[in-house]
Amino acid sequence: MDAQNRFAASDDMATVARPSSEGRGPLVRPKAGEIRDVLEQEIVTGAWGAGDRLDESALAARFGVSRTPIREAINQLASAALIEQIPNRGAFVRQVGLAQLVEMFEVMAELEGMAGRLAARRADAKALQSLNQAHAACAAAARSRDSDAYYYENERFHHLIYEACGNAFLIAEAKRLHQRLKAYRRLQLRVAQRTPQSLAEHERIVAAIGAGDGEAAERELRAHVTVQGERFADLVASLDRSGP
Repeated sequence: MDAQNRFAASDDMATVARPSSEGRGPLVRPKAGEIRDVLEQEIVTGAWGAGDRLDESALAARFGVSRTPIREAINQLASAALIEQIPNRGAFVRQVGLAQLVEMFEVMAELEGMAGRLAARRADAKALQSLNQAHAACAAAARSRDSDAYYYENERFHHLIYEACGNAFLIAEAKRLHQRLKAYRRLQLRVAQRTPQSLAEHERIVAAIGAGDGEAAERELRAHVTVQGERFADLVASLDRSGP
């Protein structure tokens, strides 16, 4: 059985594209970003194996869409290095080993710590206001108990810290690695109690940057991202234990 058929009824997004059983007509079709989120989740949790081919036609049928949003979703997955696009052959799943993930989180923690230290020195009133607004949006998402909604607000929060650091090279490198780790940062937020812990860490980060305390901002951000790596390792262990 091919990879697409293995997942034909395995997720909520596949259901979204089907006609309602109550006769209300077809439900809203998923957008490229929503399709990407489903495939991203399946790849990082091992539902797709390394080397599996993403067939555009089969995926379009699965999600009830044209091939255009499928191509967009595949391009987004490729930008996060979750798949490899080979000319004249197609798109194939890539999987990162746990050891490499931990190494990437270690580097991410250092980059974010440096960005926080510089942001504490350089952020102006407008940047601080935007950061506080992003933190408030994270708090609202946390109250909704929607880990994916929290993740997207959390992404904006971190990108604002990068922008506030005032170092174009650091901004580019931090965003590049953030993109590589995006799927895993989203996944680790599903660990029990991680979202409220993350929000509490954000509170300390905002306070440190607002106070102009570069050392504290660096320390808090480094610890914040390092926890993410540890939590992801916990999640991987949990998934392994739940397997056959």
